[in-house]
Amino acid sequence: MSYWKGPGSVTPVIAGLAIGAVFVVSALVLSPDRGDVPAPAPAVAEAPAADVEAVPPTPVVEADAAKRSVEAATKITKARIIAADDEPHNWLAHGRTYSEQRFSPLDKINTDNVSDLGLAWSYEMYTNRGLEASPIVVDGYMFLTGNWGITHALDARTGEELWTFDPEVPGEWGRYGCCDVVNRGVAVWDGKVYVASFDGRLHALDAKTGTPVWQVDTINNTPPYTITGAPRVINGKVIIGNGGAELGVRGYFTAYDANTGEQLWRFYTVPGNPDDPIEHPALEAAMETWSMGEDHEGPTWWEVGGGGTTWDSMVFDPELNTLYVGTGNGSPWARYIRSPGGGDNLYISSILAIDPDTGDLKWHYQTTPGDNWDYTATQHIILADLEIDGKVRKVAMQAPKNGFFYVLDRETGELISADAYTPITWATHVDMETGRPVEAEGLSYKDASPVILPGPIGGHNWHPMAFNPNTGLVYIPAMETFSIYANANENHQIRKNWWNTGMGWGDYYDEVLKILDAGEDLPYNRGVLKAWDPVKKQEAWTVIHADHWNGGVLTTGGNLVFQGTGDGKFRAYRADNGEQLLEIETKTGIMAPPITYSVDGEQYVSVLLGWGGAAITAGDARTAAAAKYGNEGRLLVFKVGGTAEYPEVVEKNLDIPEPPTDVQLTAAEIRKGGQMFMGTCALCHGALAISPGVIPDLRRMSPVIHENFKSIVADGMLAHQGMAKFSDLHSDEDLDLIYGYIVSRAREDRKAALADGSQDG
Repeated sequence: MSYWKGPGSVTPVIAGLAIGAVFVVSALVLSPDRGDVPAPAPAVAEAPAADVEAVPPTPVVEADAAKRSVEAATKITKARIIAADDEPHNWLAHGRTYSEQRFSPLDKINTDNVSDLGLAWSYEMYTNRGLEASPIVVDGYMFLTGNWGITHALDARTGEELWTFDPEVPGEWGRYGCCDVVNRGVAVWDGKVYVASFDGRLHALDAKTGTPVWQVDTINNTPPYTITGAPRVINGKVIIGNGGAELGVRGYFTAYDANTGEQLWRFYTVPGNPDDPIEHPALEAAMETWSMGEDHEGPTWWEVGGGGTTWDSMVFDPELNTLYVGTGNGSPWARYIRSPGGGDNLYISSILAIDPDTGDLKWHYQTTPGDNWDYTATQHIILADLEIDGKVRKVAMQAPKNGFFYVLDRETGELISADAYTPITWATHVDMETGRPVEAEGLSYKDASPVILPGPIGGHNWHPMAFNPNTGLVYIPAMETFSIYANANENHQIRKNWWNTGMGWGDYYDEVLKILDAGEDLPYNRGVLKAWDPVKKQEAWTVIHADHWNGGVLTTGGNLVFQGTGDGKFRAYRADNGEQLLEIETKTGIMAPPITYSVDGEQYVSVLLGWGGAAITAGDARTAAAAKYGNEGRLLVFKVGGTAEYPEVVEKNLDIPEPPTDVQLTAAEIRKGGQMFMGTCALCHGALAISPGVIPDLRRMSPVIHENFKSIVADGMLAHQGMAKFSDLHSDEDLDLIYGYIVSRAREDRKAALADGSQDG
């Protein structure tokens, strides 16, 4: 649905301590006492992935004329993006340029005046879920996304809304996301805006009105696939991947004709059933790297999916006509279950060099062969030309989850360097002769539960890094994380349309309780803004953050680095030495990367506020702003001397109400309920029933939610709001135990709060 803002039009309003060391990735289901999602749309019609639905135009009302028409401004082409530095006032593509360095040459905001930044304007996003988008700004028009793929067009000077497009994703699809109902943005090309919605549809919108031109179902209406990434337009083709590996899917990315939506090619990242025809030649080599072994019993990798989803990073070199794509983890995570016969499992956790015209593979580099820890290589890839050992090399750089910073020759795939940028225990180093990491001994989690660094959220996640050609430094929103990897074995039961990591959640829960019962606190994960020298292969400077889950990075010609934080701060630093020059308290956590642009000679810096993503479970209520405040999503836009009033942010009432007194379980029943909670509910509502603040905390359920608990969880009473039913995973008896565990946790923490005075009554 598109809303064109003109005379008489109406603005639509879309209704509506996870302990940091405890398991660090999350699935998403809206909880019962939330109503911040669009109303559900009718089910998407079943159609082959390549089928295109032409959407008839609807009448629109002309808006006030801008200095340059929307039609003219949004005629973005390959030539314009290649020459992006000729129009530095714009942010034409996802990372500003094809190289995705996230460097802007604008310098009117610089080290001398950045401390004078004030709010120019703000825009409400009508959500308290995570926001991750990079806006596109072209000649005074801004295009950005919120949750589910809802898209907004704004006047970049004032924040006036021009139109809003709502893809009307069915709320219950939220169950299929690992990490919130986020969206990372749009692509703009030749007068159209392209956006992928959470339920796997790709939409082409008229840039002037937001009216759909065509849409295509890229996943054939097949859960548990989702899309959270931003499309890229390369050589007139819209390219989009998908997510869902935690729940069990086979990864692929697809190219569509930008004008018509016709499917042109598709690249599967992992092989399918060996008895079926192989879709493309690259999978012939990949097939040899997967094996179920001779004595395997139970589901095979192709029945579970195999993983390798391409849910984020894509970058293009127009000179080499090469598209670089990062691929995700295996499915299940545990290779003892996924490929018990061994093998590297190509092309999971890899960087692929693709011919964008044909979809053919040019070369690949696998960062984590036979990935066993959810170490995706979907993290941001940056292209640059660096002088290394006296020779200018065309390189691709990535800091994937596994903790090593990679510099590759982007023409050949040759490994130039790989060095640890964060604490690592899973491997000792990368062998430069073989290009393979050397795994540490004694850390198998087959029938064991070791602590391993980094944890599944990695040393760096999706949050974009940035490269400043003036300093030669890459700025990484890094993390120092750990996790318990618990007891994977061949007896693991695969659950349809739910998390299939291979880990034993009951064992995981018991390991956490051992730590707490010993009187120890679970350690904090830590966030680090790290300036990395890719030539010297070492850090240049670092900044330690209070929270580990922080925002992406922007760097500029003003010798500045901008980043938001999970504890609700927006900061600017000197790019050369890391000196902090600005701090603005937003009281709302930030994940999204800032961008900068200028209109009429005035430079602006914008950033989306709204914390979430994997932090709905990976977050830490001890440090996250979302645990204290309301996490209201909004866009803030700053300029030097800005004087607009900051939106009000209020503190939450964190009191735990007295739970029902008629629920009594034995210690054994509470333990069993806790184990089941950990394997299902905690992936949204927080480990130990402590929410980091995005999804409501179930210890604080209202009386009406207590009364309707089973109707909500088993029957889907609130499915339209995103709280899908779970009767396929849990019986009535299971739900009694889970509910009893929640009540037990509420009693325990309420008693502690009353005792220490943090709660009055």
